[in-house]
Amino acid sequence: MSEKKMTSSRRHQLKSLILQIAQTWIQQEQKEIAAAKEVYLAEHCPAPELRGDLMEVCKKLHAAIDKIDEERYDIAAKVQKADKEIEDLKIKVVELIGVKKPALKRVRMSADSMLKALLGSKHTVNMELRANLKQVKKEVKEEPLEALGDWRKNIEDKVDRKKMFETS
Repeated sequence: MSEKKMTSSRRHQLKSLILQIAQTWIQQEQKEIAAAKEVYLAEHCPAPELRGDLMEVCKKLHAAIDKIDEERYDIAAKVQKADKEIEDLKIKVVELIGVKKPALKRVRMSADSMLKALLGSKHTVNMELRANLKQVKKEVKEEPLEALGDWRKNIEDKVDRKKMFETS
């Protein structure tokens, strides 16, 4: 199937039309929000009545403030509860998906440098164990040449050695 590609001028024209439509929708939505806000304010916050005693007006205002404060507290509690539920759901989603473990890279590090990295300046022990070893000269045990020749000569010695390894 050969699809005709859209020319850049046509694409830009369609894009500008879509942006114009979206802008009108946003303006219309802002007008609806402003109208809803005015209706809500007219309903919940009537114009203050300045007729009568000043103390009564103050009491009415304090009662209205208390009522609005209670509503604000209830709404804040609902929002906090919803936020906690959202966090719990996010954690569940991560658990369901599973955490991908990153590929570990090999790091060539001696035991001393690893301890220095972990402990910092507290590291005083030297892990270079070979430096603390004593030098031991290896003695070469030479067997007499007679034993190599005939196996029958030292047969009694061999029997004693066999008995030493046998346990009953």
